[in-house]
Amino acid sequence: MLTEGTPAPGFALNDQHGTLRTLDEFRGKKVVLYFYSKDNTSGCTKQACGFSERRPLFTEKGAVVLGVSKDSVASHKRFEQNQNLGFTLLSDPEQEVIKAYDVIGEKKMYGKVTIGLIRSTYLIDEDGIIVKALSKVAAADNPQQMLDMLG
Repeated sequence: MLTEGTPAPGFALNDQHGTLRTLDEFRGKKVVLYFYSKDNTSGCTKQACGFSERRPLFTEKGAVVLGVSKDSVASHKRFEQNQNLGFTLLSDPEQEVIKAYDVIGEKKMYGKVTIGLIRSTYLIDEDGIIVKALSKVAAADNPQQMLDMLG
């Protein structure tokens, strides 16, 4: 994980509509940047729906939510449509941003140790500084946890 108090690495990734999005375009807003493993899976769906349901509350607090996985733009579009999500999903098939934010590591799945994406969330302030860095977050609890951190 990256350290709190350090600048968030910039990025340029396509969203679920194929539009190139950058971290810089969100300057002046708080950014909840969360990393998840796969569209349309149980835990990832709970987490995404939790963020979507609370979107108006994040907006009230001057924050945007951005979800990142290695899934394709087309997969993100289906996920957005299937779950009626109302926020930006970013496609990182080369895992450049996933690696830049240091969210790949050892994890246990069904008793086996594997290397993969660790469900993680960063809170980035209006100036692009990481103010919170959370690793191994609980999918269902993470959206409310992040909302609470915004005060």
